Amino acid sequence: MTEKSKKEIVIPGEIIAKGDEFLPGDWTMKQGDNVVSTRLGVVEKSDKLIKVIPLSGVYIPRPGNTVIGEVKDIAVAGWMMDVGGPYSAFLPLRECPGFIETSEMENVYGIGDLLVTQIFNVGRTSVDLTMKSRERGALTKIKDGTIIKVNPHRVPRVIGKEGSMISLIKNATKTNITVGQNGIIWIKGDKIDDELFAERAIKFIVENTTADGLTEKVEKWLAENKEGGKK
Repeated sequence: MTEKSKKEIVIPGEIIAKGDEFLPGDWTMKQGDNVVSTRLGVVEKSDKLIKVIPLSGVYIPRPGNTVIGEVKDIAVAGWMMDVGGPYSAFLPLRECPGFIETSEMENVYGIGDLLVTQIFNVGRTSVDLTMKSRERGALTKIKDGTIIKVNPHRVPRVIGKEGSMISLIKNATKTNITVGQNGIIWIKGDKIDDELFAERAIKFIVENTTADGLTEKVEKWLAENKEGGKK
């Protein structure tokens, strides 16, 4: 069995693994004994799964994804949201915590508000959202902090394996960071300098997505820029 090296860039149709050792994951498919790429991207292996992280493209909504979206309109039974996908999303009134009178909907979530939500259903041309969560405060309206946008296909690298990369940034910058799978990221710190430091760290990761030893590079970058004001 031969396979492409981890973090190597591949093109659509390129063979990235041979034999039965790996199962095809995101943006790959099985062709005979081969696993081939269906997108231009970076190869990533995890246990028995091999996948491709696209280098570009729009966000593809999936159930369970946490996304940050903007309220675009208010309907009779909920809010129309833009989460950056190929079609609009809908947050039903019944999927909000607590009881909300229909006459108070605009006061709770108004047009232009940014919300941290979760996708619970994806149809052929629709996305349904929820604000209900077992983790208190996880899904919420954004009132302050810094918002940045990155390529949604770079999000796995920003988060890192089991959240290791984003935890590294949170600890070093003393900020709380919510990463939407749609590429919208909310940074909240006690000081604006801390938020800007975290923003620069995230952009460093995005710009070095294909680099080997990225965790070590990020650790070094954070140490060299720990005051947040160094360029």
